[in-house]
Amino acid sequence: MKRVVVTGMSCITALGDDWPSLRSALEKGDNAVKVMEQWQDIADLNTKLAAPVTHFQRPSHYKRKMVRSMGRVALMATVATERALAQSGLLEHPALTNGDTGIAYGSSTGSTPPLIAFADMMKSGQMSGVTATSYIQMMAHTAPVNIGVFFGIKGRVITTSSACTSGSQGIGYAYEAIKFGRQKAMVAGGAEELCVTEAAVFDTLYATSCRNDAPKHTPRPFDKDRDGLVIGEGAGTLILEEYEHAKARGATIYAEIVGFGCNSDGEHVTQPTSDTMQTAITMALDDAQLNGEQIGYVNAHGTSTDRGDIAESHATFNALGRKPISSLKSYLGHTLGACGAIEAWASIEMMREGWFAPTVNLESVDPQCAQLDYLRQPTKLQCDYVMSNNFAFGGINTSLIFKRMP
Repeated sequence: MKRVVVTGMSCITALGDDWPSLRSALEKGDNAVKVMEQWQDIADLNTKLAAPVTHFQRPSHYKRKMVRSMGRVALMATVATERALAQSGLLEHPALTNGDTGIAYGSSTGSTPPLIAFADMMKSGQMSGVTATSYIQMMAHTAPVNIGVFFGIKGRVITTSSACTSGSQGIGYAYEAIKFGRQKAMVAGGAEELCVTEAAVFDTLYATSCRNDAPKHTPRPFDKDRDGLVIGEGAGTLILEEYEHAKARGATIYAEIVGFGCNSDGEHVTQPTSDTMQTAITMALDDAQLNGEQIGYVNAHGTSTDRGDIAESHATFNALGRKPISSLKSYLGHTLGACGAIEAWASIEMMREGWFAPTVNLESVDPQCAQLDYLRQPTKLQCDYVMSNNFAFGGINTSLIFKRMP
């Protein structure tokens, strides 16, 4: 089996696109949630809240011809990937385009604006607005395909369009592609473009926060007074590489991936099952040949829904015991397809610094949640292993374990 390491990382988030910017926001307890004025007139939509990325723009060196097949989600994924490849030193390396590098990347859905043209066509019988790139922008694998074409990547392409586990599955399947010797390097991660339709999906399940008059005080993962999640957006890319390949070219190694677990509940599409969450965590431990005591910190999925928070907390406790845990969704909202990659990136950076962000807005832990060390203030911890967990519609569960590198 091959060892798999991280040699490049980059993200686009509502609170900044580099670690110093995000860390500063986390230290101050900033929260990117705001009232969406453009949603005010949507009848029967209970939530009016989201955490949008307001600073993102198409880079000037991305000419129009280069991005005509990209909607916002593919563009954010490509920009994050370019920055991660540059950090890894692979952007101009032959391994990027000779077939040695593949892609495992996903989003909940493609860009949604082209859907309007197709819906109009089905309703009116008119093709107005439907173009040659409409489908390319809206298809489920628009992010990995556009990344592959933009950088000339010729290895395998794995599309992980699995809602909230799109990013974590991307990292996990990329890890396995290298571990089993199928690729030397992989572009891994996930992205999501904010759309009111995503808020509406959770709204119909009464899972969105309706603190419309207090956006900075929500979401509140694990808090007894939480009232639901807030949708966000962003992108996150990790460059994974076979250890000896990275070492031979003198690459900086930021962490090693040592464990990945993934399974499904097999019971209900939207209601999580704690037992199978625990199984996914145990699978990651077994893959890493670790026991629960060796995990120093857990980055929780922590969406701020009652069913999800309670089930996750008990799964974590039963698999690992009482562990330090926090949720970054309290700052960035739920970035769906991007969250697994953004949270993996932040977990690695926090492990490298020995500094871990708390869950903001967590004032009183829900007594129905398991007894874990819920971080409520910035905490210094020295640990060799961190775990990042994500859970998605369909009962899909993922768990990743990262190891500190000397």
